[in-house]
Amino acid sequence: MSDPKIIVALDFADARAALTLAKRLDPAFCRVKIGKELYTAAGPSLVRELHAAGFGVFLDLKYHDIPNTVAAACRAAAELDVWMMNVHALGGRAMMTAAAEALSRRASRPKLIAVTVLTSLAGADLKEIGLEGDPQQAVSRLASLARSCGLDGVVCSAQEAPTLRQELGGGFCLVTPGVRPATAAKDDQQRVATPRQAIAGGADYLVIGRPITQAPDPRAALQAITDDIAG
Repeated sequence: MSDPKIIVALDFADARAALTLAKRLDPAFCRVKIGKELYTAAGPSLVRELHAAGFGVFLDLKYHDIPNTVAAACRAAAELDVWMMNVHALGGRAMMTAAAEALSRRASRPKLIAVTVLTSLAGADLKEIGLEGDPQQAVSRLASLARSCGLDGVVCSAQEAPTLRQELGGGFCLVTPGVRPATAAKDDQQRVATPRQAIAGGADYLVIGRPITQAPDPRAALQAITDDIAG
């Protein structure tokens, strides 16, 4: 598969567990995501090892700091040959623009996307932290800002993807976590959808963790979700 739609979340505490799982997957059918816990424990060497094994790596560190600091972090991540990285849209225009400009001079650069509203947050949570409107309104506002800053796309829930696709067009990348096969538990996600629903709704890539990583046969689970997407 030239452009796998599934990104497997390697939500493990150490490199050994992550690599053990990765060896049970086929990089032709998925990419992998490294988040804060795993990156803090294993560092850049794990990114390099997964890249050498043929996996595209989504470095999910959600940079959110002053513009110069985020730009420098993005340049450092790009040196690891990651496929995708992200920042927090709540960092604002100057920060996101600096991040995009930091990657623009590279001949082959990673995709740069923004986190809008975490899929673990519901409307009451947004109100408590002072964000106006419901999650859909907040996501639309932040996604539009990210696009105007030169980013390639955003992270959004499957519920928000159809509206964003309509508002922002086909060239804007939508990465959707909170995706669960119909038989799987929701775990700590609030806004979820099945893989086929997410793709049909406009998502480009699906972040899937436990339904694959905790399956008795991760490769078979990955294949089943790939087949489901294909219809």
